[in-house]
Amino acid sequence: MTDDELIKDAFADLFMVLRKDTTDEEKQRIRQAFEFAREAHRGIKRRSGEPYILHPIAVARIAAKEIGLGTKSVIAALLHDVVEDTDYTVEDIRGIFGPKIASLVDGLTKIREVMGTDTTLQAESFRKMILTLADDVRVILIKIADRLHNMRTLAAMPEHKQVKIASETLYIFAPLAHRMGLHAIKTELEDLSLKYEHPEEYDVIARRIDTYHREYSGLFEKFTEPIRESLNRNGYEYTITARTKSVYSVWYKMQRRNISFDEIYDLLAVRIVFKPKPVQPEKWQCWNIYSLITDLYSPKPERIRDWVSVPKANGYEALHLTVMGPLGQWFEVQIRSERMDEIAEKGLAAHWKYKGEGGEGNLELDKWLAGIKELLEQPDSNALDFLDEFKLNLYAKEIRVFTPRGHMKTLPKGATALDFAYDIHTEIGNTCIGAKVNHKLVPMSYKLQSGDQVEILTSEKQHPQKEWLDFIITAKAKSHIVAYFKKDRKKMLKEGIVLFEKILREMELSPTSEPLKKVLTSFNIQNKEDLYVKLGAGVISSEEVIKELKKKGGNRFMKYWKLQFFRNDREEDEKKEREAKTQDSDSNEDIVISPCCNPIPGDDVVGMDIGGKVTVHKRKCPEAIRLMSSYGDKIVPVKWVSHQMMSFPAMMRMRGIDRSGVVSEITTIISKEIQVNMRIVHFETKDGIFEGAIRVYVHNTDNLNRLMVKISGIKGVESVTRE
Repeated sequence: MTDDELIKDAFADLFMVLRKDTTDEEKQRIRQAFEFAREAHRGIKRRSGEPYILHPIAVARIAAKEIGLGTKSVIAALLHDVVEDTDYTVEDIRGIFGPKIASLVDGLTKIREVMGTDTTLQAESFRKMILTLADDVRVILIKIADRLHNMRTLAAMPEHKQVKIASETLYIFAPLAHRMGLHAIKTELEDLSLKYEHPEEYDVIARRIDTYHREYSGLFEKFTEPIRESLNRNGYEYTITARTKSVYSVWYKMQRRNISFDEIYDLLAVRIVFKPKPVQPEKWQCWNIYSLITDLYSPKPERIRDWVSVPKANGYEALHLTVMGPLGQWFEVQIRSERMDEIAEKGLAAHWKYKGEGGEGNLELDKWLAGIKELLEQPDSNALDFLDEFKLNLYAKEIRVFTPRGHMKTLPKGATALDFAYDIHTEIGNTCIGAKVNHKLVPMSYKLQSGDQVEILTSEKQHPQKEWLDFIITAKAKSHIVAYFKKDRKKMLKEGIVLFEKILREMELSPTSEPLKKVLTSFNIQNKEDLYVKLGAGVISSEEVIKELKKKGGNRFMKYWKLQFFRNDREEDEKKEREAKTQDSDSNEDIVISPCCNPIPGDDVVGMDIGGKVTVHKRKCPEAIRLMSSYGDKIVPVKWVSHQMMSFPAMMRMRGIDRSGVVSEITTIISKEIQVNMRIVHFETKDGIFEGAIRVYVHNTDNLNRLMVKISGIKGVESVTRE
């Protein structure tokens, strides 16, 4: 098929998915935008070799079909790269397509400028991007569509860019899609990110889910047959589908709970989408269907989720219950109306459809946007802190609590009484001394539960304390507490510089960058200003700094293991950039093993070139994911390439049925059969179940895995995991 035929088919496909209310005049404007973009991008190819115009067409199709956006958004999606990649300007767009389209394209162009792969300030860039929310949320929705298509075509990119883009997507864009209510897109972004970050684990889990789905298709039919009969008898029009957990959600649950695939019991869910009867309210009909199901199957009371009475902050409405199936399996059942289902899949855009594109929208989402804008208005706010706080606000599960007068407040799960105080007003938070929850006196660190009624107690003599940062979780509370202490930062910075220079003089060290780099690495601090502030504030003592400077350099096992790492030469052209230059290093001065995740030879690792050294993390390390999304150009793909025998510590945890001699068998296998040294051995028994922790010295991950397999074969041992 020729390029012209590919383009023609893609544009025809776009026309097929436009909203049904698109007028002929609007279709003509979309065609005009397509012809304009096609001419502007003529002769330009993507990395995959396809004509570039296929990308904006694909983004426009996602915006129209998968998000449900209207004509202006489709036109903006078609034009979103024109200003950046061609000689046309925003003024040209304004003259041809009008001010609104020009504003959307301008917002998308600014996002691309600040989110470009060359910038080292990814966090600051994202902060600027969120400022566009103040202008038009559709800019962000189109950007999500753009990112989704880039992820779908990521295979054409070199490996180091795949890792960077996948990390950024998982850290920022998937949570952003979640907050915008785009469940299907959020799920796909997560799965695609996992596919490129952990390809082997992705393939294994995907195959097992597919096998599970085929094995249980008969059980699904048996479970739903009586439900269908009951719904038919009661005159409902409906569809029932089976929904299997996504690959990423299974992987994440396995990581978070440290469990195997076989221990995840809620892999299969049943979704009922009904057409509401005109006379009765949707909410009443959801509960009626719930009643019909529980007449057939026994429910699990603690697993009822009522998002019909109080929708989630991103607009999600549904009624979830878990019931015991006919053969002893638990089934999650999701009950939604057609309107609720469209909102669940298309999020914010569906709200516009039901309330009018210029209407009220989602009140909870409006509150969230207002809170983000308040964060942005904080003077001198740190960009990376903002990014972390923003992500917290994106993904947090919610609770609903009440003021003494009965007004409802939505807060993240785990929020404290102090978070609630700051949510009401900054001054109430600053002067909080405690609270009454359900008329009982509690400390300000008390974690709130849904349904709590909270009264804040204040005192004029109170002021923020640094200890508050240890238990508050909301971005609003954190930003106001940090702002309160910002005025002292300059003073602490100066004191820290004086102290550090004094230490160097006393130790007769030259004031070069080497001592500073050594201390930064030792305390895992990213820049010298943070070190000086912590030193001036007393968080780090002079004695601790002196102790680290006296240490002889080196990460001992790096002398015995070699890492191969690939650096990008930014000054080379795109062709040379893909040809990674290989350097081998076994020097203690070049590589630092990160203490936050302590990777060992054989682990899947990634390097971050920060502060002149390559810090090596496990790929799964949360800190590595955060750094990769914020400092994408600092990623250095690394792998273990050779080794000599040396023992290093690893902690194993095991659990099982207690019986006489089981501990002896475990330690015998470790010390005699496998011939591994033990450093720490600790076992506890309660109600016939033992839990143990053993720190052993092994040579590599294969050695450790063989040991764990051997121990798991002992009678009574249920699980063996590495910490």
